[in-house]
This record gives sequence, structure tokens and C-alpha cells, in this order.
Amino acid sequence: MIQRSLRQRLFLIGLLTIAFALLLAGAGLVLLFGHHVVRTLDDDLDAYVHQIVGRLENDSVSGELRLSKYASDPRFEKPLSGYYWQVLGGDGYGTIRSKSLEDSVLTPHGECIADGLTHYWYIVGPAHETLLSGQMCVKWRGSRGATQVLILVGIDIDSLSKARDAFAREMIFGLLILATVLAIALWFQVDLGIAPLAQLRAEVGEIARGERTRLGMVAPKEIQPLIDEMNSLLDERAAETERARNHAADLAHGLKTPLAALVADSRSLREKGEAEIAGSLERIADVMQRTIARELVRARAKDALRGRRIPETSVLEVVDTLVRTLTRTGTEVEFDLRVPPSLTVAVGRNDFMEVMGNLLENASRYANALVRVSATKDEGSIQIVTEDDGAGLPDGAEEVVCRRGGRLDETGSAGLGLAIVQDVLDAYGATIGFSRSDLGGLRVSISLPARNESSSAGSGPALGIASVFL
Repeated sequence: MIQRSLRQRLFLIGLLTIAFALLLAGAGLVLLFGHHVVRTLDDDLDAYVHQIVGRLENDSVSGELRLSKYASDPRFEKPLSGYYWQVLGGDGYGTIRSKSLEDSVLTPHGECIADGLTHYWYIVGPAHETLLSGQMCVKWRGSRGATQVLILVGIDIDSLSKARDAFAREMIFGLLILATVLAIALWFQVDLGIAPLAQLRAEVGEIARGERTRLGMVAPKEIQPLIDEMNSLLDERAAETERARNHAADLAHGLKTPLAALVADSRSLREKGEAEIAGSLERIADVMQRTIARELVRARAKDALRGRRIPETSVLEVVDTLVRTLTRTGTEVEFDLRVPPSLTVAVGRNDFMEVMGNLLENASRYANALVRVSATKDEGSIQIVTEDDGAGLPDGAEEVVCRRGGRLDETGSAGLGLAIVQDVLDAYGATIGFSRSDLGGLRVSISLPARNESSSAGSGPALGIASVFL
């Protein structure tokens, strides 16, 4: 599945918008530049035309038209330079033209109307190039009488194309620099714009790890409603959890007295000789007690993983405490502890004591003389192994001890069964395995996921965000 990135999507849309805007701006600037150059040429043509009109006079000998002096621009003197002028006089006044035309004659556009205004047309030059021409028709009274004179000045527009192309090349380079600057600014803008989402993700992760119970960020008004809704859901979940916890406690306390009365009645029956009925009642009461205790342990383990920070628990400290307790209660087996002092697990202390207490109690009960506890840590997990030198499990007993209500000791009245251990370990994403120990008895191995060192110091087992709202 292709991962969709909001940052990349916004950045791509912004880049396309910038590119489209710069293309339009570039085309518009080139067009405006061309119009500006044309207007400049129009002004130049008008100036040249009026300059020629001002210098126009009759030759005193021939009576034909002539200029008192040629136009001041030297390009009119260079042959085929692209700058041309021409004066057409009617009624025998003759034609005069710039040296740049040599023997060529420019063909004017339209008829000569003596209005004294400069008109602009595109005409063909002597080298078949396109000229932008300025034409003015004036009335002239000379020695031969009145007539109309057409003054025509033409400039090759190839210079316009060259200037426009040069401008476009320089402008493209400038637009590329501008596009780069805008793209960098756009990246920072997008990053700044979605920063609240990154903060929201971080806080949701903290909630999933149990480091906080509510979202505390102050977000823009577009995101704040989402945060308010999530906080409402979190508050409702916390309230439901508290109610469930109270209901479980009330249930436990409510059943405690009837169960005690049931046990007392069974003793009375046993004293009266009703041993079979008393035994049946005791077994029923025992199953009920173990079921209630198991469900309370499971609820406590799940509650520890939802919305609460899970502290590190020292393996050696818990094991040593349990060993001293078992020693004081009369066990005669020897305990061999091979646990690094610095080794810790991300499991609640009460839950870890519940697990190790059941394992050590069962191991000491079935061991002949020795119980060994060892713990190691590798790259991905923490292994805690409990072994004894007893008889071990018979064939097929592994399934029995892990099923609901299963126990190693079916005749005793103490203990919650290894199924409770399995429930607690399942809540923390851990596993348990049974095998034959090299001591001769049972080997129980627990594998706990190692805490990710790159995560927050208070992070617990990895939980999906959906579990926050369950």
C-alpha cells in the first residue's frame, strides 16, 4: 500500500502552483516587454520623422527636395543597416532617401493623407525583412507649387526580436532563482503548517504508552475541535475504567463474605460426618475463589497497560523478596539465583510478583532440593528461566497447567494456577514455555519484549492507538 504523506502532497501542490504562476508571469513579462519596445520604437520613429520634416527644404538650383543635413543617427548611413528613411515628393519634387537604402526604394503603406500625423505600419525592407515604419504626409509649397510629401522612416524589427529573446533568457534565469527560493520557503511553510499535527501525533503516542491521560496541546482552530473530541473520549474511557474497577472491587467484596460462609458451612458438615458434601462445597468455593482472583489479576494487568505509565521493575529485587518469603514459610529447598542486579523489566511490580510468585511456589513445591532462577537479556527480549530438580511434568501436562483453571496441584487448596501467569504475560505481550530442565525437573521460560532504548523513558509495551479508546 502506498503511504500518503500530507507534507508531500501540500508541497507538490505548492510547487505546481508556483510553476504555473511563474510561467504565466514570465509569458506576461515577455509580452509586456515586447509592447514596451514597440512603443519605444514608435517614439523613435516619430522623432525621426519630425526631424526629417524639420530639415526638409528646396534645392536652390534644381528646385527638388533635399535635407539641410542628414539624420543624426549614423545607422542611416550604413548600407542595409536596418535603419532607413525616404522622402517622396510629388509633382516633380523628386525622391530622396538614406544611404542605408542604396538603390532600393521603400513601398509605403496606403495613400498619402496630409494630416501631419505619424502613422505606423509594417512594410517590407530592401532585404525582404520586416520593417516597422512611421509615415507622415505633409503639404509642401516649393518653387514648383504646392504638393504633398510623404516622409517614411523604417526600422528592422529583428532588433526587437533579439532584445525580447535576450530579455527572456535573463528573465528565465531570474525566475529559476525565484522558484528555488519560493520552493524552500514553501517547504518551511508546509512544515510549520503541519507542526500541530506532529505534536498531536506525539501526544497521542504518549497516551498510548501511558505517559499522559489527556491531550494538553493548544492547537489552531481547525484542529482544536478534534482535540476536544479526543479528550472527551479519553475522559469517558477513564470514567468507564474507574466504574469497571469499582464494580470489580464491589463484586469481589460482595462475594467474599458468602464464600467465607460457604467454607464455614462445609467445615460444619465435615464435623457432622458429611464429608462428601463438605468436599464438594469446598471444591466449589475454591474454584470460585480462584476464578475471582484470576479475573482481578487480569483486570489489574490490563488497567496497568491502559493510560498509566509502567515503571521498570528490578528482577533480582522481586525474586529475592519472594525467595525470602518462601524460606520463612518453611520451604527447605535451596535457591540458586543467577540474575544480573541491573536487569529490569517493563512490567508492573505487583504483576511481576504475581507471575514469579506462582512460578517459584510451584517450583519449590515439586523440587527435591534445588530451584534455580536465571535471567538474561539479548537484543530483542529478556529471558527469565525457573528450573527445579523434581520429577517434572508428565506427558501432556503443559496443556493442563495453561488452560483455564488448570493447576499443577489438583489436591491442594492454595495457588491460582499457571493460567493466571499466562493471562498476565499475555497482557504484556510476553510468552511462556515448558520443557525438561538439565536439573531433571521442570524448566519454565518466560520471554518478555525488551524495552526499546530509543523510545521514551516511560514507554511501556507497544500498544495500538485503537487500544486507547477501547
